[in-house]
Amino acid sequence: MSKQNLQEIDTNEYPHLNRGLEGIVAFSTSKSSIDGQKGELIYSGYNIDTLAENATFEEVCFLLWNDRLPDKSELNHLKERLIAERNVPEPVLNYIKNTNKEAEPMAVLRTATSMLADFPPEKSNDQISDFQNQAIALTAQMPIIVAAFDRARNGKSIVPPLDHGSTAFNFLYMLNGDEPGEQAEKVMDLCLILHAEHGMNASTFTARTICSTESDIYSAIAGAIGALKGPLHGGANTAVMNMLLNLERKGKDADPVQFTLDKLEKKEKIMGFGHRVYKTFDPRAFHLRKMSKALSEETGYQTLNKWSESILKTMKDEKNIDPNVDFFSATVYYSIGIKPDLYTCIFSMSRVSGWTAHFLEQAANNRLIRPRALYTGEKNLEWVPVDQR
Repeated sequence: MSKQNLQEIDTNEYPHLNRGLEGIVAFSTSKSSIDGQKGELIYSGYNIDTLAENATFEEVCFLLWNDRLPDKSELNHLKERLIAERNVPEPVLNYIKNTNKEAEPMAVLRTATSMLADFPPEKSNDQISDFQNQAIALTAQMPIIVAAFDRARNGKSIVPPLDHGSTAFNFLYMLNGDEPGEQAEKVMDLCLILHAEHGMNASTFTARTICSTESDIYSAIAGAIGALKGPLHGGANTAVMNMLLNLERKGKDADPVQFTLDKLEKKEKIMGFGHRVYKTFDPRAFHLRKMSKALSEETGYQTLNKWSESILKTMKDEKNIDPNVDFFSATVYYSIGIKPDLYTCIFSMSRVSGWTAHFLEQAANNRLIRPRALYTGEKNLEWVPVDQR
């Protein structure tokens, strides 16, 4: 089939062919709703603004898993369960200690998560209850893996998890070896909330596809991590931070406006801008923008924040493009001492709540995911013996 004929099929008979399934509705879900025109994000009925201002990450986990907010007793029970599941099995810790210290953190997280399948919570006679217990265990253990590997690769001893405190509090404690302050915990908790769920993105679609084969939840989450690892999905905030650090290296000659204009002139992509769904300001970016400004003033990174604002204005003036969640999350993470190559891991340890929620939803009303592909090659070619080719 000629390229011209393929293009005709693409735009006429099959308008979504080779467009990354854009516009295709693959599932119905109660987990989240995105209105790209309004810049609206809903988690199981609640606007992200409401959750960002009032909820904790643990409440958001319960909401995504149960489609309702917990009462006080239920929330306390979930917190206790998450704390109880923090201990990572010794073979997994040994892997973290002994693997290549130069390995990509996301690759280590993917492998360690897969290993957790050998040590699931005790099974019951109810598969859905087992999936829920495994979702809690994964949400509790993934932050431990990330913090443990960062310390191991830097020649530091792994800090045992606490038997108290929030997911955000314990992660920062294990990462840095010191209990975080109230503001740092609040920032980390907000980041976990804002990244918890976001519609039918590539990693969520991957998790649901694996679930549809009746594979286990660990395979689904390892697959989702693999999808998120790709720079077109989960690596944008790392790229944003590296961009800002490259600008910082210019010293007194650093000019964020000219830097942005030069990249645009060369048709280079400015990471952290634009979104496949949002056609306006990403609602999550509003909260991170406020947090970035406050944090920069507290931690002495005002210059990075000012540069971010200058780049934002230049992109709006030149291209009329708004920032997405990754643009300000980069400086937020950096301001609380998190290394750029861990950013996507933090994305993962938040999004596991959404991934597992979609797994539970898929498992409850499953059908094997099996889309069709439009064949564009030749047919019924004549066989030619190998010595005549």
